[in-house]
Formats: sequence, structure tokens, C-alpha cells
Amino acid sequence: MDIQVLIENVTNPALLFFVLGVIAVQIKSDLEIPENSSKFISIYLLLSIGFKGGQELSHSGMNLEILSSIFLGLFLAITIPVSSFLILKRKMSVANAGAIAASYGSVSAVTFVTATSFLEFEAISFNGHMIAVMAIMEAPAIVMGVMLINYYKKDKKSNDKSGISKLLWHSVTNGSVILIFGSLIIGFTVSAEHAEGIKPFTTDIFKGFLAIFLLDMGITSGKQLSLLVSKGLSPFLFSSLMPFVNGLIALFISQQITDNPGNQLLFAILGASASYIAVPAAMKQIVPDANPSLYLPMALGITFPINVILGIPFYYTLIIM
Repeated sequence: MDIQVLIENVTNPALLFFVLGVIAVQIKSDLEIPENSSKFISIYLLLSIGFKGGQELSHSGMNLEILSSIFLGLFLAITIPVSSFLILKRKMSVANAGAIAASYGSVSAVTFVTATSFLEFEAISFNGHMIAVMAIMEAPAIVMGVMLINYYKKDKKSNDKSGISKLLWHSVTNGSVILIFGSLIIGFTVSAEHAEGIKPFTTDIFKGFLAIFLLDMGITSGKQLSLLVSKGLSPFLFSSLMPFVNGLIALFISQQITDNPGNQLLFAILGASASYIAVPAAMKQIVPDANPSLYLPMALGITFPINVILGIPFYYTLIIM
């Protein structure tokens, strides 16, 4: 890894606020971000990135690269849960293996947003259709996780087609998915003049809100990390190593369909990241046997920090070599 790239990433103000949050937990500080404020900022970040992606997409039009990118996103969202599940079920229950597999097949919008901030910092462009790819990858991984659980469970009564259809609907109507898709469509629809009118909101204050949100994520990650310590070595190894395996595979395939280094980096991050919002919300309702104190700390306490601190500069270094 290029040490200079790593230093630049570590000295990014948003990332430093994330580290501050982790440190605050370790020294038992009472620092916290109010829950309502955190929810508002997450809504803002998704709205902003979706809107800007729609604007970019409106200038590019549909082409073979966009179609190939969408198919690659779907491919990753289907194959990553399967490979993850087959590895995990040797060490843990089917329910836990399926929930974790779904988490790692789905994506982290916050990791994606952090990667786009890194690209802006490095003055590297990426195409708006990558926002659509991110949104499309959310639901299939959840469905795959539940299908794998149903298939491998001894009790085949749980394999209910109506349950799968309800799951699919729940995934598609998830608030984060609706917001990112809706903002993408709005950004695609409005004129450049109208977009310029709200630029101070969608662009100028983006990095400031990202810094506050990553501070909150640092606090949350620090708490989740302490929960994972009691779960043994296997979850730690999986959540540390599997993201790099998935990220490298996604990066290699993306290099066959796009020459844009920004798109390649985002594909690597989409392959490497793990959902800690949409998937836990779905699994809590649909797979109550799965242990949230296992799959949530793995995604948020280990994989998220590794991706934003090491993963992003690592993949970027491979791309520019």
C-alpha cells in the first residue's frame, strides 16, 4: 500500500472524527450524538448522494457499461451471500450463518458515501450510475440469506413462498432504499438550473455532516467492538479477512467492464462492505433465531472501520499502480 495514500486518508477530517468516536468509547466518555440528529444526518447523506448521482446519470445516458455495472452489482449481491454462508455454517448455526451472509452480500451506504468523499478529496470522478448499483444491491442479498436459511433448515415448514414475497417487498420498501432511489430519480429529472439552486444544501455542507455522522459511527462501532470480543476468534477473522477477498474479486471484475478508477474503487467497496442497517432490521423480524449481537458487531465493529481506514486506500493504491 502507498503510505502517502494511507496518510492522506487517515488525515481526512471525517475519518479523524470517526477515530475520535472510537477513542471516546474506550475512555468511557459520555460523548454521544442525539438519536434524532443521527437519523436526520443519515437521511441527508442518502438524499444528497442520491440526488447528485441522479444529476450525473442524467448527463450520461444508458450504455453497455451501465448495464454491465448493474449486472455486476446483482452478481455480487447473489454470490457473496452464498460463498459466505458456505464458509460460516461450518462454525455456527444456520440462522446466524444466513444473517451474516446477508449482511456481507448487502452494502453499507455510509461506507459508500465515505468512499465518494475520498474520491472527491483525490479529485477523481465517478459515474452517477454507481449510486443505482449500490441501491440495487441492497435487497437481493437479504432474500438470498433467508432462502439459504430456509433451504438448510431441517424444518422445511419455514420455506414459505408468501414469506419470501413479503421479504422482497419489505426489502424494496426499506426507507434507505426508497430514499436513495427516490433522490436518484429526482436528481435525474430536475434541470441543471434547479439543481444549482439547492447546491449549497446538497454539496457545500456535505462534508461537514459526514464528519458528524462518522463521529457517531465511531461511537457506535466502539461499543459494538466490545460486544464482539466475547464471540471468539472465528467471527473476528471472517469480518476482518472476507471483506478484502470480496473487495478484490469485485475490483478485478470491475476492471473488465470500466476504465474509470472511481467506479472501480466504488465496486471494490461495494463488494467489501457489509450492511449494518437494512439487514439487521430485516433479520430481526424475519429470522428471530439469528443473534444480532453477532452479525451487527461484525459488520459495524470490525468490517466498517477496516474498510474506511485501510480498505479504501488499499484498493485505490492497487488501481493507480
